[in-house]
Amino acid sequence: MPLLNKVRTAVSGGPGGDTATHSLSRLRSALTLFFALDGFLFAGWVVRIPAVKQQTGASAGDLGLALLGVSAGAVITMTLTGRLCRRHGSHPVTVATAVLLSLSVALPALTRSPLALGLVLLVFGAAYGGINVAMNSAAVDLVTALRRPVMPSFHAAFSLGGMLGAGIGGLLAGSLSPATHLLGLTVVGLALTAAAGPVLLRHPSPTLPEAIASSDREPTGPRTRASRRAVVVFGVIALCTAYGEGALADWGALHLEQDLHAHPGVAAAGYSVFALTMTAGRLSGTALLERLGQTRTLVAGGATATVGMLVGALAPTVWATLLGFAITGLGLANIFPVAVARAGALAGPGGVATASTLGYGGMLLGPPSIGFLADWFSLPVALTTVAVLAAGAAAMGYWARNAGKHAAS
Repeated sequence: MPLLNKVRTAVSGGPGGDTATHSLSRLRSALTLFFALDGFLFAGWVVRIPAVKQQTGASAGDLGLALLGVSAGAVITMTLTGRLCRRHGSHPVTVATAVLLSLSVALPALTRSPLALGLVLLVFGAAYGGINVAMNSAAVDLVTALRRPVMPSFHAAFSLGGMLGAGIGGLLAGSLSPATHLLGLTVVGLALTAAAGPVLLRHPSPTLPEAIASSDREPTGPRTRASRRAVVVFGVIALCTAYGEGALADWGALHLEQDLHAHPGVAAAGYSVFALTMTAGRLSGTALLERLGQTRTLVAGGATATVGMLVGALAPTVWATLLGFAITGLGLANIFPVAVARAGALAGPGGVATASTLGYGGMLLGPPSIGFLADWFSLPVALTTVAVLAAGAAAMGYWARNAGKHAAS
């Protein structure tokens, strides 16, 4: 019996509901593992950025240009991944991009110049962008089938993977070369993809009957335009908060090490602290959304991140900076998953692709922007832009309550 029929039976309360629930549970577990793997591989790369920077002889500006390769590859791929998901399904695309991400994470450590680094980061960025759109598309479908706002739990897995990747990377930074460390990440990535991939490949994305009926109806022009505008609003909110996540991932350790003279192991722990509080915030995200609602969650999160990042960027001591990073992670925790889920609810896979492209574009365009600003001013001043954009996300989160209502009317 196809999974779609099982979902229909389970929704109607007929026999087979237990089988459908088990299938959805297995899908949720496998998809959660891919989110965690994505965060693990990405964090494993970012904690070795200082070593790769030294290895290639890059200045802050050179590194910013090289990191732009990640941005370019990801944004180009994101614009195509939504179409691939509609044509082939989000599950096969998730598995394929996970393989590419696992292979490409080893490439930066093999480079010896900023130009070569930028070129290989194009490939890494393409894989990173593709898997994030595909995973989020699959997650939106699964959230709809489960009928609970569990989207933050998937992003909690990403944050947990990031925390583990950064923590392990910090421990290994003094004993393993970047090449050995990143090659080990390739092996881990391929092994986990081989373990979880078959679950996604055996089952299509679940779709509820009402979603099928809705997709069969032609939407009216005004409603379509309103939905598109709302999707862009939520995409910009995701961009503002993902900018902060990317900035801390790529520049947090460098700020602690160069500006505050922290030990390399302590500097690497900066992203781990950020990822830990973000994980904690996302693990409690479903309960928070059920209690406060989406608007209050977005506004409170943006305001908290603004305060936290001002402390993290401008504090004169290592421990105060780590505290600021922790507060920032707690504030940013649920903004991105809520924004992407809302976009998916409004416009389906196309909405997810648009919001994810904007959102992860912020994560990937943020680091090179920080690099340029650091060259012109200083790295602490550059990092205050994270607080500015978090405040903007809070303001748009408040305004977006009307945008969502208008799109749905």
